[in-house]
Amino acid sequence: MKILITGGTGLIGRFLIPRLQELDHSITVVTRDPAKAQQTLGDTVTLLPGLDDLTDLNDFGAVINLAGEPIAEKRWTDEQKQRLCESRWKITQRLVDLILASANPPEVFISGSAVGYYGDTGDAVITEDETPHNEFTHELCARWEQIASGAESERTRVCLLRTGVVIARKGGAIAKLLPLFRVGLGGPVGTGHQYMSWIHIDDMANGIIWLLNNDLRGPFNMVSPYPARNEQFAHALGHALNRPAVMHAPAATVRLMMGESAVLVLGGQRALPKRLEASGFAFRWFDLEEALKDVVTPPPL
Repeated sequence: MKILITGGTGLIGRFLIPRLQELDHSITVVTRDPAKAQQTLGDTVTLLPGLDDLTDLNDFGAVINLAGEPIAEKRWTDEQKQRLCESRWKITQRLVDLILASANPPEVFISGSAVGYYGDTGDAVITEDETPHNEFTHELCARWEQIASGAESERTRVCLLRTGVVIARKGGAIAKLLPLFRVGLGGPVGTGHQYMSWIHIDDMANGIIWLLNNDLRGPFNMVSPYPARNEQFAHALGHALNRPAVMHAPAATVRLMMGESAVLVLGGQRALPKRLEASGFAFRWFDLEEALKDVVTPPPL
């Protein structure tokens, strides 16, 4: 199958693309920086500098949309919120328009979202059917999903990836936490009682491939079946590194540093992958500490 991917140089894309190539899929990546993308992805992918020159997606059997500016990199000023939204909404709308303009449209459109769709929901158990808490992350994701769902038809099914914290060897949340935890300065954030819905990069990639290969549609919580509280996550990461993890980051300090975006670490979701498991998908990584050990232990030479 020929697959078009946006956001292919990001954390998930870098891991997913080699998996897809092992399955003999042909990959085209949309990127604003082809030279940098080639360094990251190698010479075996086709690079497309943008979507403006395309009038349809007749040549592609699937589209995987992973594009979007990182949500936790900067404080949420009004301008930054707009950039976060537009980096997701505009390219998704363009892809939907191209799918709708296709005489032979892609069979599946897999589009990103996040468990932030639900907002900060405390200790409530969250499946795909739960009513969200209305705040910025919900507004961003709800509109994102609404746009993507516009591609739904009898010939194109749409799958929405409500992704949690992705645990991976290079990049993502772990890369930001490791410097502190390696020197014994890591620990829980705020009360530490807030839930973190996590997923190992292996299961994330395998889950996307599962959605690609099976007749499924709609939203899917891309998270482990066993969400952890923030303090459990901190202690498991410390144990995986053989370091203490007792340095609490007070909520007031986090809010001072991050502003409104502090909700990303002080709030959380106790999300479960109900629809993914019901479809028959089998997770590889259940135990948080084992998953963390896998990504922090140097690979064998």
